[in-house]
Amino acid sequence: MNKSLLFLIVFVFGVVQSQEIIEDEKHTIVKEIKTDSTKLIKVDGVAAVVGDFVILDSDIDKQFAQLEASGVSTKDISRCQLFGKLLEDKLYVHHAIQDSIVINDAEVRSYVDQQLEGFAQQIGSMEKLIAYYNKSSEQDLRDEMYELNKNGQMASKMQQKVVEEIEVTPEEVRQFYNKIPKDERPLFGTELRVAQIVVVPKTTQEEVDKVVKRLREFRADVLDNGSSFTTKAVLYSEDPGSKRTGGKYTLNKKRPLMVKEFRDVAFSLDEGDVSEPFKTDFGYHIIYLEKIRGQEYDTRHILLRPKLTNDAINFAKEKLEKVRKAIVDGTISFADAALEASDEKETKFDGGQLRNPETQDYNFELTKMDPELYAQIQNLKDNDVSPVYKDQDRVHPIKFKIMTVTQRVNEHEADFAKDYLKIKSLALQEKQLNTISAWQEDKIMDTYIKINGDLRSCDFNSNWFKIKD
Repeated sequence: MNKSLLFLIVFVFGVVQSQEIIEDEKHTIVKEIKTDSTKLIKVDGVAAVVGDFVILDSDIDKQFAQLEASGVSTKDISRCQLFGKLLEDKLYVHHAIQDSIVINDAEVRSYVDQQLEGFAQQIGSMEKLIAYYNKSSEQDLRDEMYELNKNGQMASKMQQKVVEEIEVTPEEVRQFYNKIPKDERPLFGTELRVAQIVVVPKTTQEEVDKVVKRLREFRADVLDNGSSFTTKAVLYSEDPGSKRTGGKYTLNKKRPLMVKEFRDVAFSLDEGDVSEPFKTDFGYHIIYLEKIRGQEYDTRHILLRPKLTNDAINFAKEKLEKVRKAIVDGTISFADAALEASDEKETKFDGGQLRNPETQDYNFELTKMDPELYAQIQNLKDNDVSPVYKDQDRVHPIKFKIMTVTQRVNEHEADFAKDYLKIKSLALQEKQLNTISAWQEDKIMDTYIKINGDLRSCDFNSNWFKIKD
């Protein structure tokens, strides 16, 4: 009975398109309880309908729960604010579907895996997380998180589509700058340019041979003896992103997800095949092709990394210490040393200069700098060379690096000539926000929307009540 009633509510709302918000009616979802005397009890309230989507009162509660599970304080966030965000998201998703925007299902599921693993670590265990979200099983929780993340990604892609062709001309940048009162012009914080030289310990051929031999033994055991590839991945794989799920990754031929070497091997297999060992930047792999579903390939893999010997680790560190001494002694410049000695191909041909991933230039604002990077350079004066640091990343479990500050610009008021790129970015952001706002106002008027109950008293930034000027 609950399904029929919910269908009726959606049907009644759905057949009337592009209307004004009508007089409030309190709708609830009910279900039939089979006892000696059949009763209807309230399960959830319908907070709003946006296009083809129903927003339940409990959806707002779930938003609070997800923020808190992510470590975000909700004490200054009102129910109306979260409800307004849900209205916006549903509006974007509704029109994303109409515009045939698609998402990568495998990417969403992979993100959900990482998200749940992080939440479970924070709260203590997966069982506690399931109880926190009041779910009956891990699969129910995964399904709900998948829908939340899928809709979030679709909303984001719709926003991107709205602004993807928005640009600003030099004259628009000038007009944007000139309209800011002089006493209100932004202050740009102290910025640094940072360069580094990275040396990575090399694995020996003996260790590589051990890994390849072991992977071939895994392969033979699966193909010849029927051993479980999934179990071996859980027990032995060194890929933290897939070990827990038995090495599983779903690849799509039209939407690349993994590195090229991995994709090339996976797409060359038939169902049930296990590949020979092959190399990527991450180490050595074997792949089991579990199933082909059209363009999607369900794969499992095992990753092993050759062990680094103490001799290799010490050799890399000593090499970098010699490079550092040569720079400090003035025998070679930092930029030339980076070109000659660095193993980091992304920076070695550019003097070792790090690129800011957010701004895509070389400048790092001190107050926004990654805490780990800040800790490594905070005491460096211009052109000082840091000690040799031991570090790691997702490809290299051990690497060594030295760093230097190549340029410093102190905090200053925005200057049109010196800070043109930053001012251009601010002008573009304003134009994009205005474009999104105009799109949203237009789509609100063209989309069926109904808001129920106490939430009608919310003071929204957007015109959800379709009040005409």
